[in-house]
Amino acid sequence: MTLMQERPIVTDGTTTSPGFKGLLETLDELHVPDGFSAEIIRGSIVVSPWSKGYYLDVMDVICDQLRSHLPEGHRISQAPALYTFPSVERAYGPDIHAAHRRARGTTSNCLDGESLSFVAELTSPSTRENDCTDKVREYGRAGVPVYLLLDMQEELATVFSSPTVRGYAATITVPFGEKVRLPEPFDCELDTAGFTAPDDEES
Repeated sequence: MTLMQERPIVTDGTTTSPGFKGLLETLDELHVPDGFSAEIIRGSIVVSPWSKGYYLDVMDVICDQLRSHLPEGHRISQAPALYTFPSVERAYGPDIHAAHRRARGTTSNCLDGESLSFVAELTSPSTRENDCTDKVREYGRAGVPVYLLLDMQEELATVFSSPTVRGYAATITVPFGEKVRLPEPFDCELDTAGFTAPDDEES
């Protein structure tokens, strides 16, 4: 069965709601099953399963390390949230997101992607391709200052920075267990110790 294989469900929104605005409206009305999240990627609504249990601890550790280094007025969270990028027709729900708190001052469930200072994605078999390709390009094109990609299958941490109209101009990759530098606006080191899968779990 598709869901058991952790493969994303792709719904082509163009047949019922043309355009990015129509996709957002469809997404707002969509009943997403418990244990799944939905995003807009390359003109389609993509529904993917939530992360494995140990990912939650990794996300907590990242939030704890970065909280004292946030830009003024910004907050960091791993709570589900949908950030929209109309210029590139994307709507992403990053695993971890830091943004100015004014972005939360809305009754809409769509938050302003331009308010983001940091995003992090933890790959799974169902999300890895988009995390490593589409999101690298589009987070950079949208101007998100820092994108942390944690490849949970390869156990590598990559920091993308210096966003440009073509994507990110700078990258650095380290294996889990080492420290990696996050540039401005954070200017700190992130310790990736303990990011590997538990011995009794498959990665």
